[in-house]
Amino acid sequence: MVSTTYAVELLRRSLDLYTPSRSEAPLANMLKESCINDLGFEQAQIDSVGNVIATKGSGYPRILLCGHMDTVPNKVPVRMENGYLFGRGASDAKAPLIAMLLAASEFPKQNGTIIFAGVVDEEGNATGSKQLVKNNLEVDYAIFGEPSGIQNITISYKGRLAIKLICDVLESAHASAPWLAKNSIEESYDFWIAIKNEINKTDNKEKKTSSISCCLTEITGGSSHNVTPQKCKITMDIRIPTTNTCQQVLNSIDKIINDISAKKGIKTNYIIEDSTEPFEADNSSLLVRSLFLSILDVCKKRPVLLRKTGTGDMNIIGNAFKIPVVTYGPGDPHTSHSIDENINIQEYVTGIEVYKRALFHMSRLYNYKKNI
Repeated sequence: MVSTTYAVELLRRSLDLYTPSRSEAPLANMLKESCINDLGFEQAQIDSVGNVIATKGSGYPRILLCGHMDTVPNKVPVRMENGYLFGRGASDAKAPLIAMLLAASEFPKQNGTIIFAGVVDEEGNATGSKQLVKNNLEVDYAIFGEPSGIQNITISYKGRLAIKLICDVLESAHASAPWLAKNSIEESYDFWIAIKNEINKTDNKEKKTSSISCCLTEITGGSSHNVTPQKCKITMDIRIPTTNTCQQVLNSIDKIINDISAKKGIKTNYIIEDSTEPFEADNSSLLVRSLFLSILDVCKKRPVLLRKTGTGDMNIIGNAFKIPVVTYGPGDPHTSHSIDENINIQEYVTGIEVYKRALFHMSRLYNYKKNI
C-alpha cells in the first residue's frame, strides 16, 4: 500500500522537474522507472512522441488513466507551506497525474487492465493524446486527470477552432500618404468584427456553456514604422458547445470571409491551426456512476457534474474512440497557470483514494453487468 509520505515525495519530485510543453522527457523517464521498480506495473515504455505508457493486469474492463506531464512556461519555486505544495504544475496537472498513477498501482491485477498514460504537449497541440488515437489504443473507459476539485466531475468540454486569417492588400504606401493604399491591419479588423458579430448572435448570457465564444488572441502586421502594412495576420480562438460542430461554425466563418473579400477586393486566406470537436459524457454511463459512487464513499457528499467552457484532451479520445470519458482530479483550477500554483496536500491524498474507489466500482459494475 502506498504511504502518504511516498505519495507526497513522488509529487514533489515531479514538481522539481521543469517540464514545459515538449520538454517532458525527464518526468517521463522518472515515471517509467517508478512504474517498473516501485509500483508493480508489468510494462512501461516511452513512445515515439514522448508519452510514458504503463500497463497492469489483464482482461476487462480496460481502463485508461491519462494525465499530462507538461506545464505552461515559467517556474514556480517548489515549497511546502501551511498544508499546500507549491510548484509549476502542482494543480495543472501533476497532482492528478501522480494521484492516478498511485491509484492504478494498487489496482488488483485480476480485476481488469489498467493503462496509465502520461502524455506530452497538452498545453500545446495535444500531440500526446493524438498519438494515443493514432496508435489505436484499445480501451473501454478513460479518465483524464485535470484539476476539477475533489467533489466535481467534468463531463463536458467545448470544442475549439483556432483560425489564422491572412490579409494581403497587395501594396503599401508611405505612411505620410495613407490614402494611396489600403491598410491590412485595419482591413483585418473589419473581418474580425464581422465574424465576432455573427458569433455573438448565439450568445446565451445565462448559460455560457451553451454559447459559441470567440476571442482575438494574436495580431501581426506591418514591415516598418513609416510604411502602411501590406500584410496582416490575426488569430481567432473560437469555443464551440456540444449543440454545434466545428464544421458548422467554420462554414459560417468561411462565408463571411469570402463575402467581405469579394466586396472589398482584398486577397485573404486562412489556416485552421486547431479543430477539436466538443464532447459530453453520457451521465448514465458506468464510468460516471462509478466515479459518482467513489466520491460519495470517500467525501460523503454528492459530487457536482460540471460542463466547462474550455477544451480538453478528453474531447480527442472520447470523439475518436466513442467510449465513455470524464475528467477528474484534485486541485483548484483557479490556481492553474498562476504565479502561486499549488495543491492542498490533503486533497491530493484524498484524490488518490477517490481514483482507487472509482476503479473498484468500475470493475465491480462491469462484471455485474456482464453476468446478468
